[in-house]
This record gives sequence, C-alpha cells and structure tokens, in this order.
Amino acid sequence: MVNKLWCETVIPNLWRNPWCYDIDYCNKNYLFEIIASNLSDEIKEFLIRKGIQLPSVSSRPLLFDYLSFCRSININIMNTVVSIGSSLAYNQFLLQQEFYKLFMKKCPELKFLDIKSIKHQIFYFPEANTRLESLCELKCDTSIDSSYFYGLARICQYIQRLIIFNVKPKPNSGISKLIEVQKNLKYFEWIDDFDDGYVTENPYKKIFLELEKKADILNHLELYFLHFDISLMQRLLPKLYKLKTLIINELIYDNKNILKSLVYNDLEILKIDYITIDEASIIIENSGGHLKEVSLKPYNFVYYGGNFSEESLIFIHKIYENCPLIEYLSLTFSPSKDHFTEFELLLKVCQHLKSLLLVTSNIYLRETEESTLKNGEELLKILIRSAPINLRELRFFNNFKFSLEALEEFLEKWRGRPSLSILSSDSIYEGGDYKNLINKYKNNGVIKAFRCESILNVENMEFKI
Repeated sequence: MVNKLWCETVIPNLWRNPWCYDIDYCNKNYLFEIIASNLSDEIKEFLIRKGIQLPSVSSRPLLFDYLSFCRSININIMNTVVSIGSSLAYNQFLLQQEFYKLFMKKCPELKFLDIKSIKHQIFYFPEANTRLESLCELKCDTSIDSSYFYGLARICQYIQRLIIFNVKPKPNSGISKLIEVQKNLKYFEWIDDFDDGYVTENPYKKIFLELEKKADILNHLELYFLHFDISLMQRLLPKLYKLKTLIINELIYDNKNILKSLVYNDLEILKIDYITIDEASIIIENSGGHLKEVSLKPYNFVYYGGNFSEESLIFIHKIYENCPLIEYLSLTFSPSKDHFTEFELLLKVCQHLKSLLLVTSNIYLRETEESTLKNGEELLKILIRSAPINLRELRFFNNFKFSLEALEEFLEKWRGRPSLSILSSDSIYEGGDYKNLINKYKNNGVIKAFRCESILNVENMEFKI
C-alpha cells in the first residue's frame, strides 16, 4: 500500500514476532488463512475430513513466505487462532499439532517461546533440535509436567531470559533441571499466580538453589511472591553479586548485618514494594554508583511508624551521595527546613533525573491546610531554582497540595523548559479554576499532561502519563 521496497523491508520485521500486537486474534481470519495456506494438500484433506474449516484454495500465491520470517511461537495466541478452524477440542488438538509442526519446519530458528498451557511435546518434532537450540527467551508456567522441561533441557541450554508463572504451588523438578543446564542465563523472573492459600510444599527451594549457581552470569532478578520464604531469600540475594536489576515485591531482613551483605556494584534498577526507608538506604549505600532507577512503594512510607523524619533525611543523603546517574526516583521526606535543603542539594547533584515521585508526609504527621499549602509552595520554588534540565515528569502522592497562585507562578516560571507531565492523586486539581489554569498552560506547551489518578497508578513508575 506504500511501495514495494517499503513492503519488503517491513514484512520480515512484522512477522518476526506476529503474536505481540494489541489485536483481537480470534477475529483476524487472515492470520489463520496465511498459516493454513502453508499446509500440504494431504494434511489439508485430512483436516477437512475431520470437519475442520480451512480457507478455500486461492489461485493467487502469497506475496511472501511469511512463516520463514518468524522467530517466535506463543502457544496461547496460536490456540486462539486455531479456534477459528473448529470449536471442537479434538479438532483443535489436531490443528494445533499441524500448525506447530509447520512452524518448526518453516522457521529457520526460534528465539522466543511462550509455552504456557501447552499440550504438545514439540521437542519431538523432526526439526525441533535445530530450531530450539537457538532459543533465547522462554515463558512457561508450573502446571506443565516436569517431563516436558526435561525434554527442553536436553536441547535448550543457552536461554538468556526465563520467565516462570507459578500457577501450581508445588515443586517442579523439571524447571530446576532446565535452570541447571543453562550456560548463559542472564534474566530470571518468577511470578506467583495462584489462589493465595496454604502451601503444603515449598515450590521455590530447588529452583532458587540452582539460581545460586548462576551468580556469575545472572544480572536481572524479578520476583513476585504470595508466600515469602525469608530464609531462602536471605541465602540467595547476597550471592547474586552481579545483579544490575533487582525487582521484588517484598524484602524482609531481621538483621541489618545480613542486609549489609547485599553488595551490588553493578546495580542499575532497584524496585521493591515492601521495604523500610532504613533498609533501602543500606542497599543504596552498598551499590556501585550506577543506579538509574530507585522505585519504592510510597504507600508503606505513608503508614510507616518508625523514625520517619530522621530516616527519610538519611535516605535523601544516600541518594545524592551514591546515585549521581539516577533517572527515576521515588522520594519520601518530612516537610522540614532540613529536608527541603537536602532535597535541593539532591536536585543539583542528580542532573540526570527524568521522573520524580514525591511523598512529603505520613499518617503520623499532622498538618493544617495552611501548612500543607505553604510546604507545597516551598517545594515548587525549589524545583524552579534547582530542577535538572532533564526532568520531564513529576508525581505527587496522596495529600500533596498547591494553591492556585503557587501553581500558576511555578508554571509561568517553567516556561521555556521542556514540557512537563504531572500526575497527582489529589482530586483538588479537577476543580474548575485548576482545570482552567492547567488547560491554559497545556495550550502554550508548558504542560504536556496533567492527570489525577489513583494512588496505585501514581506510585507505579511504569504507569505512563
């Protein structure tokens, strides 16, 4: 529809991973038709006799050998596409098998495989050895029988990214074996995805013991637990000394000396949901100065009952002392003169800041409306004086308020800088006067976006404004 050269350039890229697009695959018959058109006449006749609806034969050949560009298989989406041919479970099983065989035959190599809910042992297909030995990324779940992973472990030994959904909370020795044989495992992600209830057997132990042995190569660890095994994590985390990314929903250390053993000289991303300010400060102090993102859930700080004022002051100090390259930061502090002074120093040191999430009080700090607005005004003045040129996004958590006059003065003085996106959890900015002011500065390009969202969206640095 554009020109031949454009088409020949783009089609191979689109078909490298045809499952990754935000479309309704069930209603995309042409994808089913393209795959089915590659089946041999003998296979087509067999499937039609079984009552499977295949597209009518066209005399016009396909413009491209589309499947030869493919480097990935997504089982769930493939099953959705297969359902176009028949609603019967047995017929779908037959069609799945033929489609998998076809991809194994046509794809020169497979780089990505998502086998959640798979029913076919694809490693037994004739071309499986050649295709699967190049696999770089695997997504799977723990409902798959161990024997399936034994089969993959025989072939796939250079997986770099392994993502596991724990849907059946019991040990899976096949996954342990698959991890054991890997020679270049850099990225590991584990997500508990089962009904939260009593777990009779520990599903993590054998798998995480194998992860310990990958300490020399593993640099990305992402864990989401429903049942946290404290002793296991206290053993595992200190050994993974080459981590560049640590993302975990909970970190519990009852001994600060053990916490101080978490030394990550290459750490670039630190994202932890449940952690105290004091614990976060210790990890940041022991990082190697490469941190680009520190994203901590402020909800816990808001209800934090420790020595909030002192520890938040230390936290700010640890950031500008140890994170000169920081780009994304969630920061919590008391609205005192000392905290504002340290915050301004942080802005002057951390010149790479792009996105800043600010929490300035917790439930134990009682402020009047007047003092809240005064603190907000002071904060905006500091941002005008010292905000780094790269700053593009501000997030204000919970009861963070600015008067109409202070906000207008801030936006007027921001004029001439890069457009600013602002996210707040306070509905005060949805009032008529605030909306008129915001729209005024949207129209002249000072503000790119200004939205009021739930506190969950505000605190989630991955939520895009």
